[in-house]
Amino acid sequence: MTRGVGGHSPANVSKHLKGLDFPASKQDIMDCAKQNGAEEDVMDTLKGLPDEEYGTMADVMKGYGEEDQGQGGRNDNRDDYNDRNEGRR
Repeated sequence: MTRGVGGHSPANVSKHLKGLDFPASKQDIMDCAKQNGAEEDVMDTLKGLPDEEYGTMADVMKGYGEEDQGQGGRNDNRDDYNDRNEGRR
């Protein structure tokens, strides 16, 4: 998964949400992303968002980041590294 500029980052995802009116439901967010050509991995992460109303783009990005982390984001990779290197000090 690509992080940072482009790819799967929250900043890149926000470009797929241009024109989204707030407050927005999870379904509104998914519809907007699909209309704006979001990739399948982005849509998969959006499907995992809590089914609630989002008041701002910041709320959406927070939820997206949390869901992305749960699907193997950076924290999971760091835990894998720590598990492999435990006791090597």
